[in-house]
Amino acid sequence: MTDGYRAPDAAHRYVLETVRAADRDRFLAALFAPEPARSDLLALLAFDHELARTPTVTREPMLARIRLQWWREAVAEATGAGAPRAQPVVEALSEAVRRHRLAPERLEALIDAREEEIDGALDVVRAGHALADLELAVLGVADAATLQAARTVGSAWLMGEGPERAALLAEARALRSRIDKAALPILLPALSLDGGLTPWRKPLAYWWAARTGRY
Repeated sequence: MTDGYRAPDAAHRYVLETVRAADRDRFLAALFAPEPARSDLLALLAFDHELARTPTVTREPMLARIRLQWWREAVAEATGAGAPRAQPVVEALSEAVRRHRLAPERLEALIDAREEEIDGALDVVRAGHALADLELAVLGVADAATLQAARTVGSAWLMGEGPERAALLAEARALRSRIDKAALPILLPALSLDGGLTPWRKPLAYWWAARTGRY
């Protein structure tokens, strides 16, 4: 295999359905990205979902670490040149990371953040930044203002409601006029953190926000 690896269609369908069911707000936002970035964002979100599930899959620290080690090995395969293991999230992730030549260390940073959660509270800043950095690489965005906004929204997403989250959202929104609009598919979920959006209103709200560059 080469950097031109393509995941089976069944893997992409599995990832799409998984993210749609488990992470609907970020799923809706990802749909505003053009292909193939859209599929790549969904692969990253499915990967993040699998890591986040670790505390619910097992409460035994040793088993949790074994599960995350499985994902470390999967990442090594995904970023390598050979065929990845036949698991749909790994296959879709392999296509994304090889397309964008993402270094394994960038994916491992997200695993490291989740591993800390085994023995204590999740470091929402570390985890939020790690995923945002990967998403921006997929979208081809690298400017400082957009990086700050994406990392801030990513951290806020993992927080409970309160003044700290509100402050982060305000910080991200203060950068609206300076961000690269290509990053809106990962910034739009900020709208859902304000509350008040019913499920049927969210698609329209996201659509309008994408057109106006607001989040």
